Amino acid sequence: MRRGLEHTVPPLLLALAFLGLWELYVDVQGVDPLVLPAPHAMFAELWDNAGLLWSNFTITAREVVFGLALALMGGFAMAVAIHLWAPMRRAVYPHTVGSQAVPIAVIAAPLCFWWGFGIFPKLFVIALICFFPVVVTTVDGLAAVDPDEIKLLRTLDASRWQAFRFAELPAALPAALSGARIALAVGVIGAFIAETSTPTTGPYAGLGREITSDLTALQTPRAYAATAVLFVFAIACFYTLTIAERKLAPWTHR
Repeated sequence: MRRGLEHTVPPLLLALAFLGLWELYVDVQGVDPLVLPAPHAMFAELWDNAGLLWSNFTITAREVVFGLALALMGGFAMAVAIHLWAPMRRAVYPHTVGSQAVPIAVIAAPLCFWWGFGIFPKLFVIALICFFPVVVTTVDGLAAVDPDEIKLLRTLDASRWQAFRFAELPAALPAALSGARIALAVGVIGAFIAETSTPTTGPYAGLGREITSDLTALQTPRAYAATAVLFVFAIACFYTLTIAERKLAPWTHR
């Protein structure tokens, strides 16, 4: 319990101090709420519009989870192929880097033309944004295996698959999980970009579209409330993945 308090109390105190300074600044300077709402107005919107924010949050959370899953599976498979086959690395790796410079607005129209106005275009955008950190960290982890371990396995007449399974894969797993945590952090931003770049049908379009609509309608406190939900969600997902990392690769924390 003491260790848990040491990890939770400092960030809570910092958050309270930040909110207090924010509230004081708005009151003293007389800032227009349409420009910067006070924290108490934001929390009031969280309470009054809890149902609306929750409905949009569930859509955004589903997009982040499924998009990240696609990025993890595709990124890990790509990293293994790049590591095991040198021509694959020379041919594909530069294009993987270049994919991060593609503006989402450019590909939004073709995605909607191919897959309609549902969730699939948004999943592709999130996976594209999260794909790169998974590939890079996994490739680096696979390349960082101790050469003496590979020599020992070859001495024991291990096959290429056995060397990958018993030496390279365990060495790359912590790096791949670190890449997944980075991808998760940018995945929440990716969900916002996907929701605001691709047209969506249905009564709820996610927190990204809700924030954009609120800012357009001059409902700035509610937009800040939705942003606070995204902020907390990103933190919760990051530490959930950290706990999963301790279970999947416990040797990295001993």
